[in-house]
Amino acid sequence: MAEQPPASGNGRFPLSLLCLTLGAFAIGMTEFIIMGLLPNVAHDLHVSIPQAGQLITSYALGVAVGAPLLTVLTHQMPQKKLLVLLMGIFILGNGLSMVAPTYELLIAARIMTALAHGTFLGVGSLLASRLVRPDKRAGAVSMVLAGLTIANIVGVPFGTFIGQQLGWRSSFGAITVLGFFSLLGIIRFIPAISQSKVPSLAKEFRSLVNPQVLLMLLTGAFGCASLFSMFTYITPELESISGFAEHEVTWILVLFGVGVTLGNIIGGRLADWKLMPSLIGNFIALAIILAVLSLMLPNPVLAVITVFVWGVAAFGIMPGVQVRILNLAHEAPLLASTSAHSALNLGNAAGAFLGGRIIVYAGLPSVPLLASGLAVLACAGSILSYMQIERKKSGNQEAIGA
Repeated sequence: MAEQPPASGNGRFPLSLLCLTLGAFAIGMTEFIIMGLLPNVAHDLHVSIPQAGQLITSYALGVAVGAPLLTVLTHQMPQKKLLVLLMGIFILGNGLSMVAPTYELLIAARIMTALAHGTFLGVGSLLASRLVRPDKRAGAVSMVLAGLTIANIVGVPFGTFIGQQLGWRSSFGAITVLGFFSLLGIIRFIPAISQSKVPSLAKEFRSLVNPQVLLMLLTGAFGCASLFSMFTYITPELESISGFAEHEVTWILVLFGVGVTLGNIIGGRLADWKLMPSLIGNFIALAIILAVLSLMLPNPVLAVITVFVWGVAAFGIMPGVQVRILNLAHEAPLLASTSAHSALNLGNAAGAFLGGRIIVYAGLPSVPLLASGLAVLACAGSILSYMQIERKKSGNQEAIGA
């Protein structure tokens, strides 16, 4: 059976993409909301703050391991049915988080929820790219990933407020409801796009270990390490260096979230226009902005402006990296696409760790320079990838000419 044509022949994004965006929004909430509720969870379950922090670590590890593992186990399942299964796991995990009576059971529920995270975003991005015309692929992927960024602007603050007022369990209840609505939308609006042949697992692995794909996974990991090396410690940076009060930092982070969302949209459009040149340019801009941020932090006004611009640049890279991986692994892209989220989460963890180390040895002011250096490494990876493809094109043209 031939693959069903895209649902957006007039250039508009189909309604089905909104269902995927809502799912990504719920996933973004469940990943990040625990940070604002750690004291509440620790008090209620009678554990220390560092122990409660393991709820974040366990989730990240669940994403890193769960994405490729679940993809391998379900690679022959039709993608719409797989999305339904993944959202069902997500709803169950959050429902169990809402009622978990002990710390250990909450850890287990968080890991269960994380298993669906990377595979849902990977399959959702892949499916989104097939719902639109080829020249709209990056924009469609950025629309799905925008759910994660919007969650940080609206979902996490609102969900944290609910948890602080009604108890932290109510936050997971709200996320469960969002997941349920996303599930209904997927069932109702996502078309069953069939393929003439499901790629074999061996083919999926070959696509994943393609040196070009591995290079882009590493590039994306460096990009996320750059983001989280700075973002993890942005509050103490703004309080200790810029002199902002705690409640003022909250609004600065909301502004950062607006920049993140704007960057995600702009990055998708630029990637649709010129994929690799725009990605390289974005990494260069990111490295420069972070270096400048180290100089701007002592000035409160300039610090806020630079943090906003940094948000735009930091998330402008995400659609381009994802689409580049889809293009490189086009014959069997599922495992590569979902593994991208494993690589990005490992980059998140590595960036937070490296940021902590640099603070110990060089102090808070050095963190933006570390983040800038990581962005330079990501830029080098994207340049190397682009040069290899251009060299291959040149070789093919010479062979044809001969």
